[in-house]
Amino acid sequence: MASKKREIQLQTVVNSQSLWDEMLQNKGLTVIDVYQAWCGPCKAMQPLFRKLKNELNEDELLHFVVAEADNIVTLQSFRDKCEPVFLFSVNGKIIAKIIGANAPLVNQKIINLIDEERKIEAGEMVRPQYHEITFVDSDAEDGEESPYESAEQLYSIAIIKPDAVIARKSLEIKKKILEAGFVIEIEDKRVLTEQQVRDFYSRRADQPDFEDFVLFMTNGLSHILVISQGNEEQPAWEETEPNPETETKVYEDHHHEVAPPTLRKEKRYSLQEYLERQHISQLCDIEESIANVNKFIDMFFPDFKSMKNLKLEKILALLRPDLFQEKKENVLGIIHDEGFKILMQRPIVLSEEEAQTLCKEYENEDYFENLIKKMTSGPSLALVLLRDNCLQHWKELIGPSSVEKAKISLPESLCAQFAVEGLPINQLYGSDSLETAEKEIQYFFPPQQTLALIKPHVTQEQREEILKYIKEAGFEITQMKEMLLNEEAADKIYSKIKTKDFYKDVLEVLSEGLSLVMILTKWNAVSDWRRLMGPVDPDEAKLLSPDSIRAQFGTSVLKNAVHGSSNIHEAMETINQMFEVLVPENPEGNKVWYLLNDCFLFFACYCD
Repeated sequence: MASKKREIQLQTVVNSQSLWDEMLQNKGLTVIDVYQAWCGPCKAMQPLFRKLKNELNEDELLHFVVAEADNIVTLQSFRDKCEPVFLFSVNGKIIAKIIGANAPLVNQKIINLIDEERKIEAGEMVRPQYHEITFVDSDAEDGEESPYESAEQLYSIAIIKPDAVIARKSLEIKKKILEAGFVIEIEDKRVLTEQQVRDFYSRRADQPDFEDFVLFMTNGLSHILVISQGNEEQPAWEETEPNPETETKVYEDHHHEVAPPTLRKEKRYSLQEYLERQHISQLCDIEESIANVNKFIDMFFPDFKSMKNLKLEKILALLRPDLFQEKKENVLGIIHDEGFKILMQRPIVLSEEEAQTLCKEYENEDYFENLIKKMTSGPSLALVLLRDNCLQHWKELIGPSSVEKAKISLPESLCAQFAVEGLPINQLYGSDSLETAEKEIQYFFPPQQTLALIKPHVTQEQREEILKYIKEAGFEITQMKEMLLNEEAADKIYSKIKTKDFYKDVLEVLSEGLSLVMILTKWNAVSDWRRLMGPVDPDEAKLLSPDSIRAQFGTSVLKNAVHGSSNIHEAMETINQMFEVLVPENPEGNKVWYLLNDCFLFFACYCD
């Protein structure tokens, strides 16, 4: 009898506006099953609610309610709907909604919100500023973007800490996350600001070493990831013991019912649990609380909703010699108008071996020998293109490989428009797959590293602007650390001028505070970074290169904001000394190119 009584009291019945208003006075979390009188509440979810009620043991903080939409004015937008709806009220404010009997999502949301309520009650965290959900007509609601409506939209935030980045653990961590079936929706590398660290780690603020931790987190490069659950069950699931209480038979032929999640024989770990089992949780901090995740996504990725739907791809494109010489500007104009971004470009005279590889599909044609002569007769233009779904869009734009086919089936294609007399092939080339594209880009635009320095006089706001310039210019910040450059450290960076009379003034400027020392990676990195810095004298930079960093942030020759290596050999030597890593010298002329299965396998690294 006692068991039956507990079952009846599990969900409070709310069937009037006055009872609804009274329910909103509940302390803590209230989970509301919204139903229509003609079909009743969703009984298939009740075993889950009963299980959570027993396990969490929070009579004051956790409440379950069934609310009849027909008789409650607030819920009128849910009337005449056949799909289950679950609302989540925290201290009288509806902060979340799940449509459908999505048991795993409901389960995780309840656990996360109760965990928050416990921490708030214990004084361990401040109550988040929840966004309250308003109820509108279903037609309008279809366009509403809510992070709570599907399992695919349930996210976690992960921060790979600076010590893990320095130890080159980022790739390993990301690989393990992907192998477990999670999806990395978006990622970025950056130095966190002090405010970002304090906000993300607010739960640690009362720890005695928190100020040292803030300093540690702001002194190096972190990786920030937005991670979703993925769509399929992956190896992260494991067998669990059956629970007789949860293996309740589903009520027969009920409109709302789904097989309750507790009938599962398997359980999936949360991201935090998974990283702990992989023994890498100390390298990567996770936030899975729904309210906090949304806040931090807005903080780190304000354009996340639009960015995550883009399938940004990079490919290699090539204008063959005749087209490059005669119609370059026409083609580049079309590329721009079609929404492609040209990340890198360079003229290059192909060797016979390179030309044969790029033209392999034509090797059995009578004109192949003539084609190779044409391809090696002068410079081609190699491009790295970026856009949403780039591979497919480029294929559609340039058309088929044969001019004859293009003129018949796709006369508007670039192949047909820019045909060259005597050569019946497409004058434009594009990677045939993303895997090939990656190898081709590495070959034609081999990455190079340079050392960069942001000086102490630069303010935090200016530093963030400079880092933005660096990223927009296409550099990858491979390593970064903040440090006070004493004479010994400065000698490694300024070895060329340490015997000059003015060097003591340089040391004085560097001793004024912390400098940001970075390894920047990009094709042609040394010269591109020097170009972005601008002339040494900021006054000269304002005249000759007004958009350069020194023109905008420098105040004098000594306080000119930034520094960079003069050449590749100096860059390699300084990087090795400052970061204790080996940067191999591999000039472009010494690259070795292997051909296998029509793909490029290469050794092409840091070159001048």
